[in-house]
Amino acid sequence: MSIDDSFTRAVDLILGCRQRVIVSGIGKSGHVARKVAATLAATGTPALFIHAAEAAHGDAGMVSPGDVLIVFSNSGATVEVQPLCIYAKHLGCSLIGVSRNPNSLLMRTADIPLRLPKVEEACTSSLAPTTSSTMMLALGDALAVAAMRARGVSGNDIRALHPGGEIGLQLRSVEDVMHRGDRLPLVQASAKMPDVLITMTEKRLGVAGVVDDQGRLVGIISDGDLRRHADELFVGTARDVMTPGPRTILRTARVQEALELMNTHRITLLFVVDERQPEVPVGAVQIYDIAAPLPELTAS
Repeated sequence: MSIDDSFTRAVDLILGCRQRVIVSGIGKSGHVARKVAATLAATGTPALFIHAAEAAHGDAGMVSPGDVLIVFSNSGATVEVQPLCIYAKHLGCSLIGVSRNPNSLLMRTADIPLRLPKVEEACTSSLAPTTSSTMMLALGDALAVAAMRARGVSGNDIRALHPGGEIGLQLRSVEDVMHRGDRLPLVQASAKMPDVLITMTEKRLGVAGVVDDQGRLVGIISDGDLRRHADELFVGTARDVMTPGPRTILRTARVQEALELMNTHRITLLFVVDERQPEVPVGAVQIYDIAAPLPELTAS
């Protein structure tokens, strides 16, 4: 597939659209169009999918003056897409056509034709849309990403568009998911180990953060520390058992950053700090809060 100035003009047309980008097609091209519409919407371009056949039976009412229409059709001569194209042109909408046939009705009608190369399909008879639909999808995604970059869509923008699911979680800030207040397992460096064990049991995060008299984090006590200092569990203090210099993360950092940090250092919890007082813990984030393990599969 080659990209020429038609691609740039198509991106400029999408960027200049003051309404919505309408994406349409039928058959395998329709499936591609639906996905491209979703990708456009997810990357900052208001878009929706219209089934080409349904458009001829009333769904064309979703199209408004000022919309940009993108139509996918491998042959460019698919009968079902023609009424929608005619109606959109009647409203003054701009049309981007995507097809392998430059002489087709779709490509002759389009304000901006994007031509796909003629290649054999991957199936044995070279009939079922495979290679062609893959190229359509790649071109549609390229349009969406180019428009996204040109708009300067940021991580915060993507976060707003993906509030749910794994993407939404990874783009949230650590502050959104951290344990705080009475949930924090903090103990004084001078605390006796029996009291430390009680705190660790009650807070149920598997660790205790050790702070000095000014509330600064000076160490951490994990299950591993308890095993290594078993002989001091009833006579020692938190300072005797702790591992000094625990790793921390800023409250404004992304959850994804916290997960990467924990994976890199093979730890399961980070204490959270504020940039104004980077030594004072204000929260804690546990790996299980941001990367829940998959449930075990059992044979039936």
